[in-house]
Amino acid sequence: MTGPNEGAADRLGPALQDYLAESGSMRDLRIMPDGHAGTTFGFELARADGASERYIFKKAPDGVPRRGSTDIFRQARLLRALHAAGLPVPDVPWAGSDDIPFGAPFIIMTRLPGRSLIVWDPAPGLLAEFTDPMTIWTATARLMGELHRFDWQASLGGWEAATGLPAELDRWTHLLRHMADGAQRAIALALAERLRLALPAAGPVGLVHGDLQPGNLLFDRGDATGLIDWDLAAIAPLGLDVGWLLMIADPRCWAPDWSPIAPPPRTTLLDTYREAGGAALADIDWHQAFAAFRMAAITGLNLKLHRDGRRPDPVWEKFGASVPFLLGA
Repeated sequence: MTGPNEGAADRLGPALQDYLAESGSMRDLRIMPDGHAGTTFGFELARADGASERYIFKKAPDGVPRRGSTDIFRQARLLRALHAAGLPVPDVPWAGSDDIPFGAPFIIMTRLPGRSLIVWDPAPGLLAEFTDPMTIWTATARLMGELHRFDWQASLGGWEAATGLPAELDRWTHLLRHMADGAQRAIALALAERLRLALPAAGPVGLVHGDLQPGNLLFDRGDATGLIDWDLAAIAPLGLDVGWLLMIADPRCWAPDWSPIAPPPRTTLLDTYREAGGAALADIDWHQAFAAFRMAAITGLNLKLHRDGRRPDPVWEKFGASVPFLLGA
């Protein structure tokens, strides 16, 4: 383990073992290899009867306000409700809302089988598990349709207030202040204004994942086994998820050396989503353009955090090179 997270598992280990002492003996604690969170760990728990179970520990990042994507504890109720509804998400047997005993709110989730596949840079050998790599994308669209049928009002009443497109546009426009390149920031602000002038009528509202793309699915021997990374989940217009997946799959949004692998035609994704019961099929162009704008804003923030050393992660340099493409797609 190297880099800014070196020693993180060693620091966490004793407190986590104390917390779980009545349930078993913890071993093999490590930062998860996929993704770029730095506060997500995997471990095994050996029970007294000799059985062994695998879990994921995730805590809020240190030193940041705990709201929205950094409010890790809010995911406990969400994941428990989705798991109870039969969706392929981890259950949450343990969670805590305060700083005791890990210095920040946390959740401990069951670990689902499989690995995530980063569509811009898949792990060596992982693609060989797929007879047809396009199924990476159709599995994602199908799961999106299933998620969008989830009865959030019955299962998550009071979990979070619904948000609309104007508030979403305001939220991500505000983030542009972190974009270091002044020319890119001006282009992004102009795009925000065009999006505002063309704001569509309200569509269906429900539970959106917020980053629903193949990198947040788990695949085991070519089959989708789970949907993970719920930091951006919200009650919001469902078209946000649809536009996001279309943007991720669109080569026009990415620099030539950072292009997604094996993306299918847009119509294939939309047809798969529709057949799975997805209802957010209006104003698709607007939602994809908004997704590209949002990705540019997110990249601006994370590139800043990488370059000033607060959250080093070289992958954001790759995303940064795609910002002109995102803003021009």
